[in-house]
Amino acid sequence: MTAGAVEPDEDVPAPPARPTVRVGAPTERRNPLSVDLDLMSTRDVLTVINEADRRVPAAVAAVLDEIATTVDLAVAALRGGHRVHYFGAGTSGRLGVLDAAELAPTFNSPRHWFCSHLAGGPDAMWRAVEDAEDDERGGAVEAAGCVRAGDLVVGLAASGRTPYVLGALASARAKGASTVLLCANPEAEAARAVDVFIGVDTGPEVVTGSTRMKAGTAQKLVLNTFSTAVMVRLGRVYSNLMIDMVATNAKLRGRMISILVEATGCSEQVSQQALSAADGDLKTALVSLVSGAEVDAARAALARSADQVRGALALLAS
Repeated sequence: MTAGAVEPDEDVPAPPARPTVRVGAPTERRNPLSVDLDLMSTRDVLTVINEADRRVPAAVAAVLDEIATTVDLAVAALRGGHRVHYFGAGTSGRLGVLDAAELAPTFNSPRHWFCSHLAGGPDAMWRAVEDAEDDERGGAVEAAGCVRAGDLVVGLAASGRTPYVLGALASARAKGASTVLLCANPEAEAARAVDVFIGVDTGPEVVTGSTRMKAGTAQKLVLNTFSTAVMVRLGRVYSNLMIDMVATNAKLRGRMISILVEATGCSEQVSQQALSAADGDLKTALVSLVSGAEVDAARAALARSADQVRGALALLAS
């Protein structure tokens, strides 16, 4: 030994070897179109990425039937007083958090309707939490503590094999919840263990294994498509207008007036007066203007039709 070196303590056991898994998902394969990526010009790098991204919408289109089934399950769960849960890790989990967070301000949906669960907890939203995605028991325990029979649980895992997600799905199914797995691996073995399998075929990533790229983009598209369709089916959209939005700033308060003008053909002044008479309730103002009913009658019709604009208008027309 060299002078000053510390001799190792033979009584101290070596740390256990950390488990290693080689994933065979398509996202882990090399993309032949990007093998020279580090030798390309900046413009060529961007072109390769852009060309690869073009595959994503078509891949999502191929699984619309499965997404539709998931939408129907979610609508049934929410109408029955149950909840929708997202369980994910890494990029997949963060996208679930983002989707759930955006629904309340966009559609004024109750915050308990969509619950997001991220491996590693809230801190994992901002930084990687070591080995969190490998904690199958952690996912199972978290699901057991919050999922109830009748809920819908959507697992988000690019590879289709994330232990935290699979643990949560198994626990949720045992509790009597419906289960869905959304991944970028059409051949995932876990497909047989869920009620609905959404395997989006995005293929190898431009940077091998970097599922924040095409796989993440596909998950974002699927989640946007899914949750928006759920809100439409629940009557939180009239025509293609957001009628349940929360006006928390000047821009959104202006949008309320624009929505009334677009939906009714009335002037800005008339729309503003109707909104004021309805105490700022966009749906009540809309029903009142379209039907010609007084505000109180419009509000009562909405109450009788489970807050559905089309239903309230039908009641007032009959």
